[in-house]
Amino acid sequence: MNLFYSLPFALLLSLAATQNAFAQSASEALDERQRDEVRQIIGEYLRDNPEIILEAIQQLRDREQARQHEQAQTNLVSYRDQIERDPSSPVAGNPDGDVTIVEFFDYRCGYCKQMLPAVRALLRADKNVRYVFKEFPILSPESEIAARAALAAWQQSPPKYFKLHTKLMEAQGSLSERQILRIAETVGLDANRIKQDMNSPDIGRILESNKGLASRLGIQGTPGFVIGDRIVPGAISPETLNQLVAEARGN
Repeated sequence: MNLFYSLPFALLLSLAATQNAFAQSASEALDERQRDEVRQIIGEYLRDNPEIILEAIQQLRDREQARQHEQAQTNLVSYRDQIERDPSSPVAGNPDGDVTIVEFFDYRCGYCKQMLPAVRALLRADKNVRYVFKEFPILSPESEIAARAALAAWQQSPPKYFKLHTKLMEAQGSLSERQILRIAETVGLDANRIKQDMNSPDIGRILESNKGLASRLGIQGTPGFVIGDRIVPGAISPETLNQLVAEARGN
């Protein structure tokens, strides 16, 4: 349920509980008629000042967002090694780089595709960036097929993973299994082996692990980035990407 729509209901329950608690605590001092008058006064005040409800809703939203952000930052510290150093996650750039970028992505995500030129430019220009790919297929069945094939490619030949990744990101239209395997062959991968390996339990566990990490970090869509101590949801400009790398390096 969307938080925005659930909050008014929660607020009304809270107001009702407060009202009932007040009436109960005053039961020895007020008779039933007086308690009804108190309820009526509260109800009339809220009807005459509805902005109070809106302000309370906004405060609840802000408080919940702050709580979620704080929890995500705590999880970033707790799961840092799994996020950045899981050997099952593909890596590009400098494996010993001083800055690590982690991207959660989906091959069917248009915004992820838009990020590809900026990512490639960064890896060409900055030879001290370590780039970690977290396959996060959430948009369609084709997304999962592509993610499984890419992870099978990583297991088969790590140096060829980024070539396949680039081809899949650049692909337009649908991504059927046949088309994905054909693309894999163009970058020198064994398509038959990929077809065999992509449905292995190990790859299924990797995808489930990635989904769990995304949830703990508050990443609900693609792309989502972890750069240093920052969790960055959504696509960003090349300038912002470079700035975040500089900040992480400075820290």
